[in-house]
Amino acid sequence: MTIAEVSEKFALSQDTLRYYERIGLIPQVNRSKSGIRAYTEEDCKWIDFVKCMRQSAGIPVEMLIEYVALFQEGDGTLETRKNLLISQRDRLAAKIEEMTGTLLRLDDKIERYDQTIVKKEKTLSSVKI
Repeated sequence: MTIAEVSEKFALSQDTLRYYERIGLIPQVNRSKSGIRAYTEEDCKWIDFVKCMRQSAGIPVEMLIEYVALFQEGDGTLETRKNLLISQRDRLAAKIEEMTGTLLRLDDKIERYDQTIVKKEKTLSSVKI
């Protein structure tokens, strides 16, 4: 796939894709003889992974760069890579728990407003003019 096709597929700018490659957020993309990037399905999997981890999970760029570098070192880094993912999973689980608590507080606050509004409407409707 060309960079334009990948850009459209993942809704990322071509500059962002180049940046990801330049800083090591994704492995180096093979190029044609004329120097044009030729993205493989494996490259696309990396982009999808990085996009998900950054946008949905909020995993730091530095951690993902470290993960990619370790991946490129080979199987000797399996345990280290797994531990990186576990630590990020734990961090994300804690964030989800925190956000769930915040959501419950908001729901409670909204419910109190609903109760106040209903009481006020009942009071107004009982007033005789």
